[in-house]
Amino acid sequence: MKIPGKTRFIVLIASIILLQSCTKAAEGSDAAPPAPELPVYTVITSPATTYQEFPTALEGKSNVEIRSQVDGYLDRIYVEEGAYVRAGQPLFKIDSRSYGEQMNMAQANLQAANANIEKARVEVDRLQPLVSAKVVSDVQLKTAKANYAAAVAAASQAKASVGNAKINVGFTTITAPVSGYIGRIPYKKGSLISRTDPNPLTLLSDISEIYAYFSLSELDFIAFQNKYPGASLEEKLKNMPMVELVIADNSIYPEKGKMSIVDGQFDKTTGAISVRAVFPNVHGTLRTGNTGRVRMPQLISNAVVIPQESTFEIQDKTYVYVLGKDKKVTSKPIKISGKTDSYYFISEGLAPGEKIVYTGIGNLKDGASIRPKAISSDSLLRAKPL
Repeated sequence: MKIPGKTRFIVLIASIILLQSCTKAAEGSDAAPPAPELPVYTVITSPATTYQEFPTALEGKSNVEIRSQVDGYLDRIYVEEGAYVRAGQPLFKIDSRSYGEQMNMAQANLQAANANIEKARVEVDRLQPLVSAKVVSDVQLKTAKANYAAAVAAASQAKASVGNAKINVGFTTITAPVSGYIGRIPYKKGSLISRTDPNPLTLLSDISEIYAYFSLSELDFIAFQNKYPGASLEEKLKNMPMVELVIADNSIYPEKGKMSIVDGQFDKTTGAISVRAVFPNVHGTLRTGNTGRVRMPQLISNAVVIPQESTFEIQDKTYVYVLGKDKKVTSKPIKISGKTDSYYFISEGLAPGEKIVYTGIGNLKDGASIRPKAISSDSLLRAKPL
C-alpha cells in the first residue's frame, strides 16, 4: 500500500522526537547517580572517664652514689653489675693494711697517754702532803696538777685518734646504705681509689617505689586546683583519684599511683610547675631512666559521645557531617574535651539526638544527599566499649 507523502513526513518527525527523548533520558541517568547509602549515628550522652596525659621521666625512690671515704687500692668487689643488694650488704673492700697500722699506732699512743696520766697523778699525790707540811712550795703542787691535766687532755686526744683510726678501718669496707640495684661499676680490682674521684664506685638505686615527675602548665594547675575539693593543696592531692602510667610500649602499668608533691614555684623559663606521682614497684619492673606518660582521670557524668571515625580535620579544626531533615549533610565544627581509644567527648558543637554520618565521609560535601542507614548506639558501644 502506498503511504501518502504527508503521512510519511509526520512519521519521520515523530521518530526524531522519540530518538531525542531517549537520548536525553540516557544522558540524564548518567549525570544524576543515586545518592550513596551511608551509616548514620545518633549522638548520645553517657557517663565516661577521660584522661589527660603528661610526658614523664621516672626515677627510683633513692639513687645513691657509692663513693669511698678513704684512699687506697680496690682490694675486693663483692657484687656484680645489675645485682640486687640489701641495706648493709658489703659492696667493695679497700686495702686496709695501712689504716690498720694507723689504728695500732693510735692505740699505742693512747696507752702511753694513760701511763702519763698515772705518772702525773702519782706526782700530785706525793706533793700534796709535803705542801701541807710546808716542806715544799705550793708552786710545785700547782705545776704537778697542771701536768696531770695536760696528761688527761693528751689521753683524750689519743682516744679520739683511736676512734678516728677505727672509723677509717671501717670505711675500707663499703656497704650498701639502702636496698636496691647496683649500676655500672667502672673500677676494677687493683684500681687506685680516691675520695676526690669524679666518678663514683657505682650507683645504687632503690626502686621499691618509682617517682614519675612531670610538668603542669599554669592553666592545667589552676584547673587542677578548681577540680578537686580541699582547703589546701595537700587536701586536694588526697582527694584526687589514683593516676595511671603508660609505659614505653603504650601498655598500662598494672599498679596505679598517687599524686604526692607539687614544686614550690613555677619555672620562669617554661611557665610550668613540676609535680610527682608515686607508683609501687615491688617486682622491679620499672627502673630509673624509664619514660612514659602519666594519665590523670576525669569523670564526666553526661558526656556527648561520638566515634572518632565520624570526624575530619580542616586547618586544625575538627568537623562532623550532620544529617538534616531533607537527608542532606552539612559540615559542623566541634570542640573535643577528651577521648578514649575509639571515641571523642564533645564539649561544644553537638547536642544529644543529632544525627551524624558514621563512616564514608571522605567524598562528602556540604549539601550532598545521602540515603541514611541508622546504626544503633547500643550495638556500637558493645562492639567498641567506652
